[in-house]
Amino acid sequence: MTFSLADRLNGNNRPGAGSDGNGYKPDQSAEARPAGAVQSPAVVPPVGTSKVNLVEIKGRVQRRLLEESDASGLLGDENVVQLRRTLEMLFNEILVQENVQLARPDRQRLFDAIAAEILAFGPLEPLLQDESVTEVMVNGPDLVYAERSGKLVETDVKFESEEHVRRIIDRIIAPLGRRCDENSPMVDARLPDGSRVNAIIPPLALNGSTITIRKFPSEALGVQDLIKFGTMTPAMMEFLKACVLGKLNIVVSGGTGSGKTTLLNVLSSFIPETDRIVTIEDAAELQLKQRHVVRLEKRPPNIEGHGEVKIRELVTNSLRMRPDRIVVGEVRSGEALDMLQAMNTGHDGSLTTAHSNSPRDTVSRLETMVLMAGMDLPLRAIREQIASALDLIVHQERLQDGTRRIVKVTEVLGMEGDTIVLQDIFQYKTVGIMGRQVVGEIVATGIRPKCIEKLAANGVTLPPSTFQ
Repeated sequence: MTFSLADRLNGNNRPGAGSDGNGYKPDQSAEARPAGAVQSPAVVPPVGTSKVNLVEIKGRVQRRLLEESDASGLLGDENVVQLRRTLEMLFNEILVQENVQLARPDRQRLFDAIAAEILAFGPLEPLLQDESVTEVMVNGPDLVYAERSGKLVETDVKFESEEHVRRIIDRIIAPLGRRCDENSPMVDARLPDGSRVNAIIPPLALNGSTITIRKFPSEALGVQDLIKFGTMTPAMMEFLKACVLGKLNIVVSGGTGSGKTTLLNVLSSFIPETDRIVTIEDAAELQLKQRHVVRLEKRPPNIEGHGEVKIRELVTNSLRMRPDRIVVGEVRSGEALDMLQAMNTGHDGSLTTAHSNSPRDTVSRLETMVLMAGMDLPLRAIREQIASALDLIVHQERLQDGTRRIVKVTEVLGMEGDTIVLQDIFQYKTVGIMGRQVVGEIVATGIRPKCIEKLAANGVTLPPSTFQ
């Protein structure tokens, strides 16, 4: 008796009590068994098993599943648990039919690989489930790296072929209505758990299709986590918390993978529950716990190349939404001008991130991004906008041992001539390297920040010892 996948999902193949899954009971005689029934291993153990080709078995199970029904329409969240059970039943049937004997660990590993291939993201699934992995990088079918504790390590994960990598890319982006082909060889996407995905395929990727997945923990790191990891000190945390409560405009800067988004999450957690927060992101990553949060995400163009909504448009639209705080996940282009204008027009306490190598470089990057807006503004006018809008730059780096540290907290003082004046409030001083670990400490420079006056005007005070 053969059941379709739809029958299996609906439970129509559920055997009676004491049956072996083929519709007959173990005490039935051979004559009483349904025609075509598979002999149960509980009744007659399989003998003479030929050499097992796990790859071939995996391929046969997948083909059988696809032959029985179009699985693509049955992979919604409500069906995954039942589909996995159905897949396991089919897997066991095929092993019995083909007289294949496997040790229990091999049997489980093979089934997990098949389930991951059909229901999840194939060979990448173990890495995505591993909480110690923060980033996954596929450089073609035979080379997969993972980041653990800030360090890149090569894994033993392999794909069967270039086509296999492409299938996993399609699996990731298909639910989003996106495509990745010769006409559109690059794509950004987001996994259901919020992880950010970038994929690029040949001819742009010369070594084969490339996938980069930035994972995010299910529970965002908090203030105490960053203090425990040495990213910040309690004194620095108190100062940054006061700056958020006092409605200072803050830019978190740093290189790729330095922890900017994590720090932005922590700073955003200091925003009072009474404030209306509008978040604007390229790919939704922020995990704010406040109730009054409006989350906006940019939209890429559709298959025909239409319908794109850029970050800049969302920033402009957010000004009509009566926000108390605007949090932009990252400024990369002309939206920097709109962000600065928002900061200069009464939306104090706004937060954003930017890629740069230092606080001074952050200012230069903002100048460049404002020019990318297409406005023919003189450089001095741009610098005046930046000096007037920004209060604080928090610069974070990933050190050579993989640890992430806030290396500078820098105040923007204003203009002197044509130059924006900056002063450091906290900085990270490296003492040396012990083994493979960087040894250093975060210290206050001893300078009393000018923004103390603005904080006091907003009812926030700090003891002088914070800066000693």
